[in-house]
Amino acid sequence: MTYWPNVVVATPAHSGVGPSLSYRSEFLLTAGTLVRVPLGSREVLGVVWECPSKPPVGLSEAQTRPVSAVLDGLPPLNDRWRQLVQFAGQYYQRSLGEVALAALPPQLRELDNTQLARRLKRRANLARAETTAANPQRGPELSAEQAETLTALTGATAPVLLFGATGSGKTEVYLRATQDVLMTALPEGEPLTQVLVMVPEINLTPQLETRFRERFEPLFGAGAVVCLHSGMTPAQRLNGWLAAHTGSARIVLGTRMAVFASMPGLRLIVVDEEHDPSYKSQEGARYSARDLAVYRAKTESAAHPACARRCQVMLGSATPSLESWHAGALGRYLRLSMPGRIGGGVLPRLRLVDMNHQPKGAAVSPPLLAAMQERIARGEQCLVLLNRRGYAPVLSCGACDWKSQCPNCSAYRVFHKLDRTLRCHHCGFTSRVPRACPDCGNLDIAPVGRGTEQLEEQLTGLLSDVRRSDGAPARVARMDADTTRAKGSLERQLDALHSGEVDVLVGTQMIAKGHDFRRITLVAGLNADAALFASDFRASERLFALLMQAAGRAGRDASQSAASEMWVQTWHPQHPLFEALRKHDYPGFAAAELADREAAGMPPFGAQALLRADARTQAAAQAFLNIAAEQAAGLPYREQITLYPAVPLTIQRVANIERAQLLVESASRGALQRFLAAWQPVLQACRSAPEAKGLVRWAVDVDPLSI
Repeated sequence: MTYWPNVVVATPAHSGVGPSLSYRSEFLLTAGTLVRVPLGSREVLGVVWECPSKPPVGLSEAQTRPVSAVLDGLPPLNDRWRQLVQFAGQYYQRSLGEVALAALPPQLRELDNTQLARRLKRRANLARAETTAANPQRGPELSAEQAETLTALTGATAPVLLFGATGSGKTEVYLRATQDVLMTALPEGEPLTQVLVMVPEINLTPQLETRFRERFEPLFGAGAVVCLHSGMTPAQRLNGWLAAHTGSARIVLGTRMAVFASMPGLRLIVVDEEHDPSYKSQEGARYSARDLAVYRAKTESAAHPACARRCQVMLGSATPSLESWHAGALGRYLRLSMPGRIGGGVLPRLRLVDMNHQPKGAAVSPPLLAAMQERIARGEQCLVLLNRRGYAPVLSCGACDWKSQCPNCSAYRVFHKLDRTLRCHHCGFTSRVPRACPDCGNLDIAPVGRGTEQLEEQLTGLLSDVRRSDGAPARVARMDADTTRAKGSLERQLDALHSGEVDVLVGTQMIAKGHDFRRITLVAGLNADAALFASDFRASERLFALLMQAAGRAGRDASQSAASEMWVQTWHPQHPLFEALRKHDYPGFAAAELADREAAGMPPFGAQALLRADARTQAAAQAFLNIAAEQAAGLPYREQITLYPAVPLTIQRVANIERAQLLVESASRGALQRFLAAWQPVLQACRSAPEAKGLVRWAVDVDPLSI
């Protein structure tokens, strides 16, 4: 008998291809089965979405092609996974195949049945070799707040927003909640329970992975914990995905991509630092992993309404996103608070340095430098936050006003002193630093501004005479994307800091969140003013979260917390944001921000999307957007939609591609979704307009984080 499976393959939303393609098969294929199918002259991986016994209307057997191979060594992707992928494609206005195939490990697309069988056999042999311990380890004694949180979590039916101060022990709550889920007895034949733990950035996975392995590998074996993130090799990602899909991995730790991991026994999702913008993808299907985690828990629970089979989601942060905070205020989320630090420690005291009264051009003010010297002499550590890598953002000639402009972008190349290069952080174009000004020949070209590399150099000089408590000279280290690029470098730097080899750590925002540095008692934030008056309405929220999270790295040892301090150098010490920061008053800050947003109709009181266009010329990009706006007249729900004029992006040219965007707003999220769905074929047709000649690509970004 012949069947006609509808197979989802990787095709962009604007390719003109439908959500799935029809093929022939001599066998009935279960929905979710992975297959290899011909597509043009290639053979690609696909997912069977359904398998009807009747041919598609208007297609004969001769017009369809047979399925090339079935990857029958793998269990089918279950209906909840397919429901998640389908929702993500519809909500974020992407094709089903683009989302589904991007969610699978890249190496899986290259394997045939024989290669896959070898991989699965190796995994089975590894599983048999693993051993488990008899005595479970419960970890340290819980504080009263932690115990109350876990009790409330047990009976919660809504998503949980865990609002816990930095150092309050949120990670231990995650560990205990995970253990409770994994030890739950289920009826015979049910898949083993699994837990998904998500972090915003790769650099946070090593210490969390260590804690989860120490706690759970003695209980469930050496393969119980796997990681999924883009920093892994293709083979590592495939092995981790296979372990999650087959159920042998009980815990998956990962970044935003892990929200799509196939986990048949999923019962708990933890989203740590849920406020972090890294959870929102900025390319391809521009999805929010945090929001999809909430949706996934809902669908998993709906499939198994019995209490023991519910899937809970826990969003944790000391500075929740205003969207999540507002959802908690409305009762859509259950908000649980842990305001106290473990061991009775207190949050660091804020010290504002008014730079109007400091020496001109000083990178580090004298009072801050003196405080750092005192800490080093006592054997304590300091953390200095400057959210700009490189030596200087610009290299400039004072004679003719030449600057290190990138030839491919409307941005400057950043000066990196260590390798004497000018690098564009947008397109990657790199060149050697010129000996003289390329325009006028002046030999006196100088850096303008300051990055982490320069700050490290200056602090090394300023602290050269300072001695540690053991008489050794002070050591300054830097942690940013440049110093952690090599494999294992991040782990080595973290080990050096934890062991006390480093006295002062200079870094970008990657050092400001999630890390548990026990010896740091002073944190300093430099150049924080740039975000105070930014055009993006979310800038103040991000700055407050960054400074609060950075402050949380200080005084995590309760015995030193009373003397811990957060220093901020600012030209605007009277700004209301700093007053809220001084009191560690996130609820007060959130209330003020939400009031402003409600008055302006901004999220979470309204819904937004961006239509972005990339073209060879700015005129073509804006022409496409303007035509699309004109053609939107008469579409469903158009009267509830506001379309703003097309404008260039802040950095309007990247890699010789001009970029523009058009903001779409509505007071109703449902109306916006229906309008965008109806707009898709219009956008596809607008590509062929003569005025839009030179258009390279376009994309819709739903719930954008930067405008």
